[in-house]
Amino acid sequence: MTYTENLVTSADGTKIGYRTMGSGPDVVLVHGAMESAHSHMGMARALAGQFTVHLPDRRGRGASGPFPDNYSIATEVADLAAVLERTGASRVFGVSEGGLIVLAAARALPGISKVALYEPALILAGTDYTSWLPRYDREMAAGKVADALVTSMAGLRLGPPAWFPRWLLVAATKAMMKSQDKKAVSGEPTMRELAPTLHYTGLLLTEMTGTAASFADVSADVLLLSAGKGLSWLRPGFDALAAALPALTRHEFAGLDHGGSGDRGKTNPGGKPEVVAAEVGAFFASA
Repeated sequence: MTYTENLVTSADGTKIGYRTMGSGPDVVLVHGAMESAHSHMGMARALAGQFTVHLPDRRGRGASGPFPDNYSIATEVADLAAVLERTGASRVFGVSEGGLIVLAAARALPGISKVALYEPALILAGTDYTSWLPRYDREMAAGKVADALVTSMAGLRLGPPAWFPRWLLVAATKAMMKSQDKKAVSGEPTMRELAPTLHYTGLLLTEMTGTAASFADVSADVLLLSAGKGLSWLRPGFDALAAALPALTRHEFAGLDHGGSGDRGKTNPGGKPEVVAAEVGAFFASA
């Protein structure tokens, strides 16, 4: 299915690019860390028979502009607000880090009526999932991109167990990046290109840590989606968020992992976007 490429201007004058496909009521899909609009094309195609689907590229990706020096969750909310105003969408989906953005937007933007969140990366206070950022920054500054990626993966518990040799992970990451560089697909950012965005992931996760109770004033209907094979350390955040939200439906995909909503591929073999789209589509279509 074909799509159009569009631009909208955010509050600070930065251009935000987004893709549009399908027909019907407007919905927006917000991607997570180390992703772009390209990462959820499968989910968009599955929804496009019922909805007009818009897929923004968050900053640092595609046609979207750079991150500002004063980057915060407010930056992301303003970018999403610009897309929502342009498209008229009131239904929004967010995955992982993107789920945090959608949650914050639901508090700030009363026009959002329905929110679907897939494994939102909401961290409880007193936990240690963002201390990797200083080492990552040092390694990126030294041009050690593979090392920095491994540092972030280890810090976010995304890789093998801690006893697995770090040098082997770095070597495997270098090989994967080299392969991607040679076979780069138009419109799909590579790991090397996305690596700098992880600095802002670290800032966002840090800012949003311990904020679950603040979402008690969200007026939108919320669908909270978890994955049976997802990130277990996110589960306490799910539970805290579920306790805070006033209008909530929960659903778990028993066979999916954290990347379940994204397109299936070598870097995301567990992707089953059509399965997630069926649940999200039914929720967005409900009265």
